[in-house]
Amino acid sequence: MIVLSCKNISKSYIVDKVLDNISFTINNGEKIGLVGLNGTGKSTLFNILSGKLSRDEGEIYIAKNTKIGHLEQNTQINSDKTVFEEVLQIFNPIIEMEQKLRELEKEITIEGKKEDSQRLQPLMEEYSRLTEEFTNKNGYGYKSEIKGVLKGLGFKEEQFDQPIYQLSGGQKSRIALAKLLLEKPDILLLDEPTNHLDIDAIDWLEKFIKEYKGAAIIISHDRYFLDATVSKIFYLSNSNLKVYDGNYTTFMKKRKKEMELLYKKYEEQQKEIKRQEEIIKRFMSYGGKRYIRQAQSRQKMLDKMKKIDKPENDRKKAKIRFIPKVKSGNDVLKVEQLKKNFDDFQLFNNVNFRIYKGEKVGLIGPNGIGKSTLTKMIMGKIKPTDGNIIIGHNVNLGYYDQEQADLNPEKTVIDEIWDDNPSLTYYQTRKMLGQFLFHGDDIFKEINDLSGGERSRVALLKLMLSEANFLLMDEPTNHLDIDSKEVLEDALINYEGTVLVISHDRYFLNKVTDKILELGRNGIKEYLGNYDYYLEKKNELNLSIEEETPKKTKTQLKAERKKEREKQKERRRVRQKIKKLEEKINKYEEKLEELNHLMCQPDVYSNPEKSKEVHQESEKIKEELDMLYEEWITLKEN
Repeated sequence: MIVLSCKNISKSYIVDKVLDNISFTINNGEKIGLVGLNGTGKSTLFNILSGKLSRDEGEIYIAKNTKIGHLEQNTQINSDKTVFEEVLQIFNPIIEMEQKLRELEKEITIEGKKEDSQRLQPLMEEYSRLTEEFTNKNGYGYKSEIKGVLKGLGFKEEQFDQPIYQLSGGQKSRIALAKLLLEKPDILLLDEPTNHLDIDAIDWLEKFIKEYKGAAIIISHDRYFLDATVSKIFYLSNSNLKVYDGNYTTFMKKRKKEMELLYKKYEEQQKEIKRQEEIIKRFMSYGGKRYIRQAQSRQKMLDKMKKIDKPENDRKKAKIRFIPKVKSGNDVLKVEQLKKNFDDFQLFNNVNFRIYKGEKVGLIGPNGIGKSTLTKMIMGKIKPTDGNIIIGHNVNLGYYDQEQADLNPEKTVIDEIWDDNPSLTYYQTRKMLGQFLFHGDDIFKEINDLSGGERSRVALLKLMLSEANFLLMDEPTNHLDIDSKEVLEDALINYEGTVLVISHDRYFLNKVTDKILELGRNGIKEYLGNYDYYLEKKNELNLSIEEETPKKTKTQLKAERKKEREKQKERRRVRQKIKKLEEKINKYEEKLEELNHLMCQPDVYSNPEKSKEVHQESEKIKEELDMLYEEWITLKEN
C-alpha cells in the first residue's frame, strides 16, 4: 500500500535550484536511505514532506490518516521537566483516557446504587468502548515501553529523574529521538539519527528500525547503519533523485558500474566530437562550395547531438595522501597497567596493549569510558594515575582532534597551514589547499567561519603535512560527507605508517582497521581483525583474545567450556522465562478484558458490592501487569 507519493517536486532558492522534478513513491513498512553530498537538498526534501517548507511545484499524496514524524538533525529541547516526565508527555492521551476510566468507574458505582438509572447503560457502554481502546493502545504497558526506549538510547535508570536543562546537547537530541520513536508515526523522517549515539545505542536503534511497522526515510552518513536497516536508496545529486533497490553497499556497486559505463560513453562521444571537428576544419580549409556544404552539414549534426555531461566521477574531491617522512621501529606503542582516576572516580584501570608498525587499530567502547582521555595520555597531554606508556623508537605522533581544538579560530585557512609549514612556498600552499577543495577566496576565510566539514579538511591537511608516522585520530569522519569519508578511508588504507583511531563509524572501522581494541572500566579486550570480525567473535563466544597470554592448561580449557555451558544454560533459562512471562501477560490481559465486560453486566453494576469486588480485582491485575511488563523488558535487554 502506497502511504506517500511525490510527483515532480521542485524547489529553488532565488536562482539556485535545489530540487528539480523529484518523483517517488513509498509503501507502508519500507525503509529507505536518502543519500547525497552535503548541500544537495536532503534536509530541504524532509522539510517539504513534513510540511515545514513549501514546494515551488509538484504534487504530494499522503494516504488518509497517515502521520509523519520528523527528527531534525540539530533538535534541541528546552524544558524544566525530568527526562521521564518529558517523554511521558507523548502518552498524555492515554493518561487522560486512564483518568476518564477511573471517573467512569466512580460514576458507574454511584449510578448502580440507584433504582432504574437511565444513565447507567450509556455509562457502561462508554466504559466498555474506552477500555478496549485503552488496551489496544498499550495502556497497561506504556511506562515500561518508555523505559525500554530510553535505556536502548543509552540513558541509565538513575538519569530518568534528571532535569532536561542539565543535559548536554547530544542527550537532548536523544530525548527528541526517543519521543519520536514512542509516538509511532506512520512515516519516520530521520535526519542523522545516529549522531550522539554510541555503538550499543546504534545497534539497538538498528533493531528498532528493522522491526518498526511503519515506513522510514533515513538521512545518514553511517553507511553500516544504512546497510543494516534499508532496502532501497534514494540518491540526490544535481537537483535530481534516482532510486536504487538494495542497501547502501549494493547501491555503491551499482553506482560505480553506472559511472564507469557513463564515463566510457562520454569519452567515446568526446572522441567522435573531436574527429568531426577536425573533418569540419579540414573541409573549410579546402574551400569550394561542396566542401563548405559538407562542413556545414556536419556542424549541424554536431549542434543537434545530445551531449553527455561529464560524469560526476570527475567532480572535484579532496585528494588526501599521508606519507610518513621517517620510518618508525617495529614496536610503536606499549601500554602497561594504565590507570586513570579523577578524584575518587576511576575512569579505567588495568589497561594493557601493544601496537606494532603498520597496524591500523580501532579503539571502541561506550561514551564516557575514556577513549579520548587515553589518546591524550598517549600524546602526553594528560598524565596517567598509574602505569606506563612507552613510545617506540623513531615514532613521531600526529593527533587529529574531533573538536579541532588545535585550529586557531582567528587565523585564515592559508595562515593556519603556512604558519606550521613556513618552508612551503605560497604556490605550494595554495596547490595543497586546492587539493583539499579550498579554491579562490576560500583560502582567506577565517577558521571561525568554516563549516564542520571544512574545518575537518584543514585539520587533516595539517596532519598530512606533519612528520607523523603514528596517527592518533579521534572521530575523523565526523562532519565529512560520504565521498570525503571514502577518500579518507583510501588514504589510510594506503598509509605506510601506523594508525590508532577512535570512531563510531562502523563502516569506516570495517574498511580501514585490522585490529579492534575494546576499552572497558577494567581493561582492554583485543580482537585481531576488522569490525565484522569483532562482532562475530563477540556474538559467538563473548570472549576476548587476550594479548600475550600463556597457553591455557587442560584444566583451564575445561573450566572455560563448563562456564560457557552454564552461560548457554542460563540463556535457555531466560528464554523460557520470557516465554512464560508472555503467556502470563496474555492470560492476565484476557482476564482483564473479561472483568471489563463483567463490569458492563446489569447484575454486576447494579450491585455495589459486586461492582466494587470486580473493580478491586481489575486494579490488582493492572498492578500485576505493570510488574510483569517491567520484568519482561529487563529480561529482553539482558
